Amino acid sequence: MPTVLVTGGAGFIGSHLCGRLLGEGNRVICMDNLITGKISNISHLEGNRDFKFIKQDVTEYIDWKEDIDYVLHFASPASPIDYAKFPIQTLKVGSMGTHKTLGLAKAKGAKYLLASTSEIYGDPLVNPQKEDYWGNVNPIGVRSCYDEAKRFAEAITLAYHRTHKIDTKIVRIFNTYGPRMRKNDGRAIPNFINQALKGEPLTVFGDGRQTRSFCYITDLIEGIYRLMLSSINEPVNLGNPQELSILESAKLILSLMGSQSQIIYKELPVDDPKVRRPDITKARKELGWEPKVGLEEGIKKTIEWFQNGT
Repeated sequence: MPTVLVTGGAGFIGSHLCGRLLGEGNRVICMDNLITGKISNISHLEGNRDFKFIKQDVTEYIDWKEDIDYVLHFASPASPIDYAKFPIQTLKVGSMGTHKTLGLAKAKGAKYLLASTSEIYGDPLVNPQKEDYWGNVNPIGVRSCYDEAKRFAEAITLAYHRTHKIDTKIVRIFNTYGPRMRKNDGRAIPNFINQALKGEPLTVFGDGRQTRSFCYITDLIEGIYRLMLSSINEPVNLGNPQELSILESAKLILSLMGSQSQIIYKELPVDDPKVRRPDITKARKELGWEPKVGLEEGIKKTIEWFQNGT
């Protein structure tokens, strides 16, 4: 039975990943300091004898005596609200946390997978974004704590691969949504659903013409699992290439919920990307992966989860 360490395992993506790994017959060690993760995300796994939760900051020394076959580093604040609140912690988990987990993988002879992000492309000058695009990032802007932490994390991960021959993987995650997102997450879909449920106006920043591509959580987890088992060492984009504007997504959610809420506009945040769309040619070709869940289907499932008061 392979043993997998998942840092950030009590978070939105991490908790879904823990469940998938257990279902595939792995022993899972979930590590999280609960800054943005929640115990409720993993409470359904606690009765599983192959699941263990450790509350720890991954930037501290990881003292694990037993064998580990895979290290999956998903720890990090991941929404603009979170990394605006925790900029130093975000930088530390991307730098020190990545260093610590790579060191553990090296010591255990484990395979390593880094959760990176589409934010490494910054406010892109090309659309869609391919893995060979270097990005357009403000290195000292208000979002730089996240962007630069992930860019450093990718650099040190590949340095360990080239220097120490560790079998490393890097997934660049584009906008993902689904059950277990926090209501106060700060990202578009949970914000819009939560505001509509309360009968409040939906807040759109700027004129709403900036675009995003939304991938349902189960599709993302499938791609991550395939990448984990692959022989690919260079970064791979995972996301849904269907692109729509923020205003279109707000109107879609209002329609699906039958909500009478109005839409109000506020000033666009600094360095907010104008476009965001993954080129998933590499994932299609090398992983045989592409998203299956349509946007309306995924949003309906997410709305149902929020309506149930979870």
